[in-house]
Amino acid sequence: MSALRADGARVALRALALALLLATPAAAFTTRDMLGREITLAAPPARIVSLVPSVTEILYALKAEDMLVGVTDFCDFPAEARRKPRVGGMVAPSLEAVVALRPDLVIATTEGTREDTFTQLARLGVPVYLVAVHRVAEVKALIVGIGGLTGRQATAGSIVARLEQRIDAVTRAVGSFDRPRVLYVLWPEPLIVPGRDTIVTELIQLAGGRSLTADDPASWPRYSLESAVAGRPEVILLANHGAGTGAIAEEKWRRLSDLPAVKAGRLRSVNGDLLHRYGPRVADGLEQLARAIHPEAFR
Repeated sequence: MSALRADGARVALRALALALLLATPAAAFTTRDMLGREITLAAPPARIVSLVPSVTEILYALKAEDMLVGVTDFCDFPAEARRKPRVGGMVAPSLEAVVALRPDLVIATTEGTREDTFTQLARLGVPVYLVAVHRVAEVKALIVGIGGLTGRQATAGSIVARLEQRIDAVTRAVGSFDRPRVLYVLWPEPLIVPGRDTIVTELIQLAGGRSLTADDPASWPRYSLESAVAGRPEVILLANHGAGTGAIAEEKWRRLSDLPAVKAGRLRSVNGDLLHRYGPRVADGLEQLARAIHPEAFR
């Protein structure tokens, strides 16, 4: 009888332990975003709304697209992202559309999304993870961070390793050449160029060029045409921004026939999406820049 009572006690204890385990809430999930803000969730996020095209690309690269329940109208890569529910633009997405998707987490950017948007989301009880990228090192940090959010740390590590290999290959290829003066045109009218604190300026440097506007303290300053051509650019790169933005006005620049870049036929168009979006495709953008600035290095 004592043995039966002992067995019964052990069964009861196991049942009690199981009940307590089931009654205990899941451990909280805590992380920090790229601004250093601490974010605590009841559990790792399973439903994510991305307000950043770069982040959308990263989620697909990590094979975490099943967690992505909403995107902006500008999230167009990969093509499958266009089939995700839309919440509007980056600057002022529909809060109603975001909340209706019941996200565990919204990923937004301080450079493209209005502060009022993520302030209101926080008031509605929707956690917001903020990203900000100005350097290649921060691209890698973002990929690692999103990998941690989604439980894809190993995949994130592989993506970053491949990114580093491709960057190293480009810098080796162009390392022995002189650095030509490069004018990068983000937007033609008004003329907008990259300043000191932008990833494009660093990419031009890595690609073996020297951006004429690299010392401007603004991120994307407006320039007069006179100021832009005064630096006598040896390479002029005109950014295209994907479908629906119209053709690049190259003819206006070709008329500036005294410029070294025009004389040498070094007026090129580049895919801006590869250079302004800070996802894994930034390596494609760097290779594109290097071939435009130093075609002799890739013959």
